[in-house]
Amino acid sequence: MKEELKLIQEWDKVFPKSEKVNHRKVTFKNHFGIILACDLYEPKQYEGKLPALAVSGPYGAVKEQSSGLYAQEMAERGFLAIAFDPSFTGESGGEPRYMTSPDINVEDFQSAVDFLTTLENVDSDKIGIIGICGWGGMALQTACIDTRIKATICSTMYNMARVAGNGYFDEQDNEESRYNMRVMINNQRTEDIKTGEYKLLGGVAEKIPDEAPQFLKDYHAYYKTPRGYHSRSLNSNNGWAVQSNTSMMNTKLFNYSNEIRNAVMIVHGEKAHSCYMGKDAYNDMIKDSKYTDNKELIIVPNASHCDLYDQKDKIPFDKIEAFLKENLK
Repeated sequence: MKEELKLIQEWDKVFPKSEKVNHRKVTFKNHFGIILACDLYEPKQYEGKLPALAVSGPYGAVKEQSSGLYAQEMAERGFLAIAFDPSFTGESGGEPRYMTSPDINVEDFQSAVDFLTTLENVDSDKIGIIGICGWGGMALQTACIDTRIKATICSTMYNMARVAGNGYFDEQDNEESRYNMRVMINNQRTEDIKTGEYKLLGGVAEKIPDEAPQFLKDYHAYYKTPRGYHSRSLNSNNGWAVQSNTSMMNTKLFNYSNEIRNAVMIVHGEKAHSCYMGKDAYNDMIKDSKYTDNKELIIVPNASHCDLYDQKDKIPFDKIEAFLKENLK
């Protein structure tokens, strides 16, 4: 049975629509047969073929949130950009819902690149990707394998496999913690098969206690307020399927990142709780690498993790634009 997506045509983003770009909904299929929904943004005025970008993230967000803002901004700056919902989330297809897989997530980015190469107004030799938060990690993982991607931007990136296996700040990086997590997830699988439903976990709580870490308060300020709330966002609501996390915690990302020959920029906020992941990913990428001249780490002063979701006065779009134009040529 052919999967059919129900796409909302009216503007339902958490950011205002730009009058400088054209916007439309499009779809494409990944090689697992899942149809992905995305928003396509392009400049209203341009000549010739355009450099193109595929954008996704944050992890657990939808294209109506941060990734759409990035895509629209880059279209204002002369790129054709698509913001897509990953498999099993948002308006994209895939059953059961709210699942995650490092393999499928990478394929989502690769199939987005496939799609961009088919567009008549795109220069297929000038394609880049932008990943935000957990999808910054997936963008870097994709750059390890897809040589068609000439430039990669990882913004406020998470290494989701590292968090799944080690906990935040690597505080649970030990056998006993991982074993207990495996027991919990596999017990949940047993329960899910009995009930016929997948338990969800990981959405931002309705209320955050005063003693909670600042980064949880920052998530709440984005996902649970008019600033960023969206009805289809996993983080704004009930989160991911609990049992989907087993493959993530059994994976190590970026194994061959020091072999990436094309350009990569990692952007992180100085005050982001996740900054250690971006710094470590950058250091691993350039260690013993022959391809360091086109790698860059940008640390944004006084910026938190969520500031780089939507605070345009802090997201270094000028540097991102310059880096992409330098390397997409």
